[in-house]
Amino acid sequence: MASTRKPTFKPAKDTAKGAARPSSDPDPRSNAAPGDVISAERIVEPGQVPGRKGAGSKLAAAKAAAARKPKTARPPAGQSAPDDNVIAFPEPKRHRTRRYILWTAAVTAAVVVAIIAGAVFSPALAVRAITVDGTKLLTVDAVQEALAPMEGKPLPQVTEQDVNDLLKPLVQVRSATIEARPPSELLVHVEERVPVALLKQGDSFVMVDVDGVQLGATADQSAVALPLIDAGAGAGNTQLFKAIAAVLDTLPADVLARMSAASAASPDAVELKLVDGKTVVWGNAEDRELKAKALEALLKMPADPKVPVNVYDVSVPRHPFTK
Repeated sequence: MASTRKPTFKPAKDTAKGAARPSSDPDPRSNAAPGDVISAERIVEPGQVPGRKGAGSKLAAAKAAAARKPKTARPPAGQSAPDDNVIAFPEPKRHRTRRYILWTAAVTAAVVVAIIAGAVFSPALAVRAITVDGTKLLTVDAVQEALAPMEGKPLPQVTEQDVNDLLKPLVQVRSATIEARPPSELLVHVEERVPVALLKQGDSFVMVDVDGVQLGATADQSAVALPLIDAGAGAGNTQLFKAIAAVLDTLPADVLARMSAASAASPDAVELKLVDGKTVVWGNAEDRELKAKALEALLKMPADPKVPVNVYDVSVPRHPFTK
């Protein structure tokens, strides 16, 4: 604080002679006699700067504030002291939005995974009923019995590969597709092999498809509307059998039902016999689809009693003829 002590005035003495030094410019406001020198002496407290009003009080206040301020521990060696002058700006809005989107996506993905896992392994979706369609050669019971291991398995875990593996012992099945009907029904669509001919084996006739797979047997040939393949072609010469079977597999169902026999002297000389005794000259296996359409058109032609037809020749499908 500022000093309240008043200055004292003492007459200055001549240090050399001990006499008062005459004043060359006496102060008219002073009560001192002319020739006396008046000197002023002021005691200044520590920390106060003479000539600056209020400087001492400001310095003292700063020292007091510094004394009240808690001391900060010195940082360990190798670390810099914290900067008290750094201003923390708020996080940009786009950063907060992006973090919120990522968090929401993560939560959504976790929920979806949990739902899928629950559906895949939930016993509530276990197979309890197996429905079969598309069977003609097989019975529904035979297919359901083969698929019995599927019962109790959750529907999402059932695959077409699993179903086809279980149906492999049934040679009549070419392939199968599945359809899940929650909560517990499995629908199986069966695609059976198509028999195209009969082979004579002893006293019975065996139905075969285009690949030669035996699909069943019958004792009565007339009970099945399929042509009989020559025993030599069917049993000993697989090349001949494949040529004949390929031709029969190309024919429409209504045309195939009118065939009674099929034979071939060579793969390029396939012949068919109709149930009415007429002959179809087919030739080789080329242009099978075109030959099948030509034969179907010839068979639909109205019969002329004056010009009987015994042979249908489609070996050159673009120029078929009868004789």
